[in-house]
Amino acid sequence: MKSILLQNAMLIDPEAGTEEIGSLLIKDTKICEIGAKISLASNEVEIIDCTGKYLAPGIIDIGVKVCEPGERHKESFKSAGLAAASGGITTIVTRPDTLPAIDTPETLEFTRRRANETAPINVLSMAALTKGRQGREMTEIGFLLDAGAVGFTDCDSVISDTKVLSRALSYARSLGALVMGHPQEPTLSKGAAATSGKLASLRGLPSVSSIAERMGLDRDIALVEMTGVRYHFDQITTSRALPSLRRAKNKGLDITAGTSIHHLTLNEFDLADYRTFFKVKPPLRSEDDRLSVVAALKEGLIDIISSMHTPQDEESKRLPFEEAASGAVGLETLLPAALRLYHSGHLNLPTLFRALSFNPASRIGLPCGRLIAGAPADLVIFDPHVPFLLDRSKLKSKSKNTPFDGARMQGKVIWTFVGGRAVFGP
Repeated sequence: MKSILLQNAMLIDPEAGTEEIGSLLIKDTKICEIGAKISLASNEVEIIDCTGKYLAPGIIDIGVKVCEPGERHKESFKSAGLAAASGGITTIVTRPDTLPAIDTPETLEFTRRRANETAPINVLSMAALTKGRQGREMTEIGFLLDAGAVGFTDCDSVISDTKVLSRALSYARSLGALVMGHPQEPTLSKGAAATSGKLASLRGLPSVSSIAERMGLDRDIALVEMTGVRYHFDQITTSRALPSLRRAKNKGLDITAGTSIHHLTLNEFDLADYRTFFKVKPPLRSEDDRLSVVAALKEGLIDIISSMHTPQDEESKRLPFEEAASGAVGLETLLPAALRLYHSGHLNLPTLFRALSFNPASRIGLPCGRLIAGAPADLVIFDPHVPFLLDRSKLKSKSKNTPFDGARMQGKVIWTFVGGRAVFGP
């Protein structure tokens, strides 16, 4: 592989918290050198001039649903990989909420093989914490770890039996496994399509109080304290959950927290016209909640931003609002939507990429997500100022259920490199 020199880019270093103009040399799949100026003979290297462009570690997206096996018509590893590459995402960590669930080493091996055959990016898999995601009997966590699972989750099927969950967490702790949980009280949140409040009442939508998130969070924090397991909350979306999260972190519990890009950039008023592309789980929150979560992300209380990519076909979405399936695609819109927080002045780019790249890499235990010599050359080059009108028909995902259809956005990915190889570019 020929060495590549990326010159005159604005280097975004989320680990050091800096942004400065410089150059970066890729050699043999890794970052070889970074500096203000790197001089090499043109016959030794391919030179790409990045003047006016920004260079950052590739995005690592935790909690992506790829619908293989079972619902390949919604999303395949090939289509998800192409969508991720065009969005500056170099690694996806997939969820096990497939049909059937990824709860055996054989199913996990099938998904890993399919991903390696067809996806141009890195694909890692999480496995179910209980068999069939039914909350009754834990999976063979040790065998699944040996088969390559990087974590365990039942996704939005919250385990209501606390004894089952505590046993699973204790076993995961004994093996050093990471568990991801969905903070929600399952009985209160069942069937909800909106967050309780004036808007839900006026629109006649079944709703759930934001306190249900805190109740689920408090229970899981208590179990983490009891078992000592490594734990990640997939989506913190309300201000009421933040004090509990802060106390847990101050106690020194091995806890991290994420939130979805849709909850960071949209609010409950987007539901006003019953547009089902805005129906996600948990439901969109108030503007006060959104701003509180953005502030928590800025200070580091919330660690990770994810797309929570959930493809749904037209038949699942073209229904009355409360009957429509929840979820939105987000691989291609994650970066431009996140850049809304940059353009609004809420977050600078190093802070943004700390949540998009460095923190998820650190939580999973990956060597990427940073701009240092020796790290994998998983990189994104982008221009945060290019405006465009999103047309969902042009998305590379098989499913087109994006809430940003027709929205004015800023931020265009120019190149995406995985292991030093360009997987997206002009």
